[in-house]
Amino acid sequence: MHTTASAVRDIETATLSNGIPIITETMPAVRSVAIGLWVGTGSRSESRQENGISHFIEHMLFKGSERRSAEDIARECDSIGGHLDAFTGKEMVGFNMKVLDQHVENAFDLLSDLVLRPRFSPDDIEKEKRVVLEELKMDKDSPESQVHEMFVGSFWKHHSLGRPILGTRRTINRFEAPSLRDYHGRYYHTGNLTITAAGNLRHEQMLRLAERFFGGAPRGRAKTDSVPPGVMTPFELKTRRSLHQVHFCLGTPMYSTPHPLRYACYLLNVVLGGSMSSRLFQNIRERQGLVYNIGSELNLYRDSGCLGVYGGTSQENARRVVDSILEEMRKLKTEPLPDDELRRAKEHMKGSLMLSLESTGARMSNLARQWLYFGRYFTLEELVESIDAVTAGQVLEVAGEFFAPGRIGCAMLGNLNGLSMQAADLAC
Repeated sequence: MHTTASAVRDIETATLSNGIPIITETMPAVRSVAIGLWVGTGSRSESRQENGISHFIEHMLFKGSERRSAEDIARECDSIGGHLDAFTGKEMVGFNMKVLDQHVENAFDLLSDLVLRPRFSPDDIEKEKRVVLEELKMDKDSPESQVHEMFVGSFWKHHSLGRPILGTRRTINRFEAPSLRDYHGRYYHTGNLTITAAGNLRHEQMLRLAERFFGGAPRGRAKTDSVPPGVMTPFELKTRRSLHQVHFCLGTPMYSTPHPLRYACYLLNVVLGGSMSSRLFQNIRERQGLVYNIGSELNLYRDSGCLGVYGGTSQENARRVVDSILEEMRKLKTEPLPDDELRRAKEHMKGSLMLSLESTGARMSNLARQWLYFGRYFTLEELVESIDAVTAGQVLEVAGEFFAPGRIGCAMLGNLNGLSMQAADLAC
């Protein structure tokens, strides 16, 4: 096993004897330790027939292992005051546990057991299908979630990035123990796993425990979807008369996570709609009073990206709101940011970054994302320097590239009641 250390932050990296990387950050001022196991897969790794299987397996791993029942897992976690959680994304699945520093061995034992040795009982599978189908219904009852799925499904049409993480009623009902075991075997192995931890820890102890509990993980090589998604310009209007608002999502392509101009993308998002002082919030909500909720978000992946604007308004104001969004986009691609606005956006981004990394769980997750996308971690100093280095010209360049005719798409959901809008109306 080979270990390297950072001279700037108390972060150390090592590799287990089977090739699994482990990255730890010591935070001596706290009493907790957050441990995460990361699987380099997600819904984009699924075929159309498998859609939703990554998320379903995430659920099933909590239903029992070779050594523990679902109730055993819950009781054991509660008995040490721990917090056990998981999530499924487009490009990764994460399992994490936060415990007091005296219980890290219990956490490694529990995490390794449920992730590496799932039971996949047929009875549990049938019960969990009902649970996930209820989650799917809950999602469908949310117009915000539905308009996002409408947009994404058309934006990355015919690609797994455009399919819902939860899957569909049809695919969920088809999951059985053999297909779950097959998918688990394809991705839950040494070539696809990363371990991170942050808190009041000793790197040597974490390395020893990781070797003990994950050293026997099935061996395999990393598997990734190497086909970049094609991007389409969606335009979809769907009537749902039961809604009192028109919910909308406008979006455009954006650079991928590793792109050199990614920090300019982040700042563009902050200025457009990613903060309370953003142009969309101040103009459309505060000055015009047309919405309660409006904002933008950036979703970047390893080979693609999207900047989207979401909001909800009355049917009679929908066209005016869309025109106002397009006008703000037009200004951003034709007029360089004033110095004070650029400075304010940078300070907002740096402040949000620093505040988001104050907990052990956030540090642990941050290390994982950096490692999975870049194969290294970035110090806070590097991140701050990268933000400060962004120029108004770079933000203008990104806006000019993507806020362009034919690149902006739209999805709308609500009681449209004859609302007239065409794709040509989205020219910016």
